[in-house]
Amino acid sequence: MVKNLLVTGGAGFIGSNFISRILMNKNYYITNIDSLTYASNKKEIQAFEISNNYRFIKCDIGNEVELNEVFDLRYDAIINFAAETHVDRSILNAHPFIRTNIQGTFNLLQAVLKGKADKMIHISTDEVYGSLSPGDSPFTEQTPLAPNNPYSASKASSDLLVRSFYETYQLPLIITRCSNNYGPLQHTEKLIPKTITNALNNQEIPLYGDGLNIRDWIFVEDHCRGIEMVLEKGIAGEIYNIGGNNEKTNLEVIQIILNQLNKDKSLIKYIDDRKGHDRRYAMNSSKISKEVGWKPEVSFEEGISRTINWYKSRC
Repeated sequence: MVKNLLVTGGAGFIGSNFISRILMNKNYYITNIDSLTYASNKKEIQAFEISNNYRFIKCDIGNEVELNEVFDLRYDAIINFAAETHVDRSILNAHPFIRTNIQGTFNLLQAVLKGKADKMIHISTDEVYGSLSPGDSPFTEQTPLAPNNPYSASKASSDLLVRSFYETYQLPLIITRCSNNYGPLQHTEKLIPKTITNALNNQEIPLYGDGLNIRDWIFVEDHCRGIEMVLEKGIAGEIYNIGGNNEKTNLEVIQIILNQLNKDKSLIKYIDDRKGHDRRYAMNSSKISKEVGWKPEVSFEEGISRTINWYKSRC
């Protein structure tokens, strides 16, 4: 029997990669909703239209009236990717982050509460845990939330809303928290695609502070496979960290890309550090490995090579 999935934010980076993967499984009928902001992959998602098990509806999850129109079907699951995600933009103007990440999540939870969907998987981020020092152990699902910028605070708030709806109403809700994603279809405001596209065009590559901030990188296909496995095997009320086990400084990432493109390191331009810039993220993914059977499969070397080739093909 075909299951109905509602994918929110399915025109975004991770959401569009997830739909591309799930469309290969004919056991799902996908309704993709997205407000089509500046970061949307409008052209790429048009290719999904040839599938008989797919439809797109333009919708802002922060708008309850618009969202209600989407529930002409009863959904077996909601996968909530929809979010404003760029830290720099949240520092300049937090309002869209509050509207989408908090109000939008609340609207979806209300729909589940009303019986319009059987369960929901809420896609979150390692940034809700705050910052680690170099010698600290990686984040676990029990690490206290300590967001340090408006973006991560809005995501932590949405996580707490999801938790509260599970605890209060015993709704079938699951939270996943991923490390830094990279791969095809990511907006060029992010570090890796910005570095690739600027390097290809021989433009300066801005690097915050001393460049030694550390992130745990995961190839987007690995992340999407993890979400699919949580959809099929995840336990209601649980949180699952999904990390790539690839800790690298921002400087290292840029140098790797420049080496692969045979570009000179003189393109790097150090700029003033970002406000509230977390020093290090690292994820412990042992729980999802033990309970769901997931582990990352794409090495950083393979993933970054595939990512570079994708952006080169479009320059």
